[in-house]
Amino acid sequence: MLESIDLTHKIPEKEYIHQLPLLQAQLRELALQLYLRKRSLIVVYEGWDAAGKGGNIRRVTAKLDPRGYEVFAIAAPSGDDKLHHYLFRFWRRMRPPEEKQVLIFDRSWYGRVLVERVEGFAREHEWKRAYREINNFERQLTDAGGIVVKFWMHISPEEQLKRFKEREDKPYKSWKITDEDWRNRDKWPQYIEAVEEMLVKTSTLRAPWVIVEGNYKWWARVKCLRELVGRLSRELGYKPSDLRARADTH
Repeated sequence: MLESIDLTHKIPEKEYIHQLPLLQAQLRELALQLYLRKRSLIVVYEGWDAAGKGGNIRRVTAKLDPRGYEVFAIAAPSGDDKLHHYLFRFWRRMRPPEEKQVLIFDRSWYGRVLVERVEGFAREHEWKRAYREINNFERQLTDAGGIVVKFWMHISPEEQLKRFKEREDKPYKSWKITDEDWRNRDKWPQYIEAVEEMLVKTSTLRAPWVIVEGNYKWWARVKCLRELVGRLSRELGYKPSDLRARADTH
């Protein structure tokens, strides 16, 4: 499945400079409507190491009201989280829409069927059971009025190697690269198998996966913003022309 993804998509600089602030302004307008209608947007970012998740999230949140969103950078569970079911630490991070309308997860509950599966942290029957648990979890979120958007940030092994080396060569980026990143890269085939099964078994009508071609960061940033604006517009009953007019006034 992933081998068929066209990673050559690009966007001209002129179009990127035009589209980015326009989409950010439209997203801000839609986030206001989430607040007024007491609904939540839950955004999941999964993808390869160095696929551009952090930079993408920064562009998504750039013009949002900081009082209305929260970003969760998810690492291995620790403390009380290790004593509970793996979904516990995500349930407790959910916020009522009156408090936070946009919740963004940089890595998420999908670690159960990705890193925990590949690295052996979860037994086979546990990660196989997780597909059903995750689908039920997301269905409960949408039943409560939440809008779930899931991005898989996809890059080629060659592009990942290029970015890894760039991180090692630049002191201000060196903190981004660890020995664990290199170990994960060595297990690329195992991760491909896990990712493809995850996409098949957890892409639902209510919470479909969006595969983002990430070799060119400008393309990936604009695509994610377009997906968010499009999904929220449909859920909230807005036309693109309405949003364009609102955004142009700001």
